Amino acid sequence: MRIFYDMNNIPVNSVMNCDTGQDARAFPRGDLSLGFCRACGFIWNTCFDPEAVRYSSACEESQGYSPTFSAFAKNLAQYLVDKYQLNGKKIVEIGCGKGEFLKLICALGHSSGIGIDPAYVPGRNFAQEPVDEVDFIQDYYSEKYSRYQGDLICCRMTLEHIPDPANLIATLRRSIGDQANTTVFFQVPDVTRILKSCAFEDIYYEHCSYFSPGSLARLFQRNEFDILDLQTAFNDQYVLLEARPSQKGEESRHSLCERVTIMDELVSSFQADCPEALRYWESQLGHFEQEEKRVVLWGGGSKGVAFLHALNTSEIIEYVVDINPFRQQTFMAGTGQRIISPADLKQYQPDVVVVMNAIYCEEIQRELQGLELNPLVMSIENREIRGD
Repeated sequence: MRIFYDMNNIPVNSVMNCDTGQDARAFPRGDLSLGFCRACGFIWNTCFDPEAVRYSSACEESQGYSPTFSAFAKNLAQYLVDKYQLNGKKIVEIGCGKGEFLKLICALGHSSGIGIDPAYVPGRNFAQEPVDEVDFIQDYYSEKYSRYQGDLICCRMTLEHIPDPANLIATLRRSIGDQANTTVFFQVPDVTRILKSCAFEDIYYEHCSYFSPGSLARLFQRNEFDILDLQTAFNDQYVLLEARPSQKGEESRHSLCERVTIMDELVSSFQADCPEALRYWESQLGHFEQEEKRVVLWGGGSKGVAFLHALNTSEIIEYVVDINPFRQQTFMAGTGQRIISPADLKQYQPDVVVVMNAIYCEEIQRELQGLELNPLVMSIENREIRGD
């Protein structure tokens, strides 16, 4: 094991709504120390305390209000329905969040579904068509829910929150048993992109496990799954894995699976280059402060929390913008900035908008144009200025 990145005293939940600035600034903290395994390529927070993190209906993780993300989710759901002939079948989603993807895929395939997540909120509905046969369990997935079988078992943006992912996949494999036609689909953030881009804003406490395509595939293969497909999506931000149970337990090398030596090199380059990325943004914010520019962050989720905590100059930012109405008028965990709606910018008149995810830049530009605003729009990932 090799330790290569440390962050101390950071919020233990970054998508938990805080109703006051005082509550936000007093939010519980923990430490992060990323370790890299030279044997399998897995990366995890060696300081993670599972007892410190709680998931409930107060969590607001949904990205479904973004047209860009909604289009991605719909295309993904249709892809799975078509590829695995899921019309009229049974879908199980582990870590379903507010249930929007499960309702969507069931609507597209006229299927029934079961969603399991402690953060589910009854009544939230993003499906374009009515869905009658979808039920939800407000709990963590465990052995006691193994009786819920599906033609597709999916798990999106959840495995990275699990401190013992091997145990979860082993539990899942036991629950499937000899049902060889069951397809599993997992989506996780791609840590190779984080390392290559020095994306420090994508490293935060809840994400205790970090996967590359290779380490994710090895995890499933060692738990008796055959990899059907492995790909990246959403501008290479996510790894998508499709698999089916196998009795062989053999490791077959997929073309996307990088060697562990490559991961070792990426870890070294991140360790060397990340301080420069941090200095760049501290310098930029300091420059804007000297020029008395009004700067806002766009993105009130985990990336925004991580960005604000990583920098010593983040106090220049007074507001954070988010299109999710359930985040608006709450406060950023740890630093306490108020989260506002895009419409609130009409009064604030920002000079600079720092976007937490570059894939949303065009969507954000259209929103700003509709408000007759023309600030500089900066992408955190590419450190580029977009706009005039």
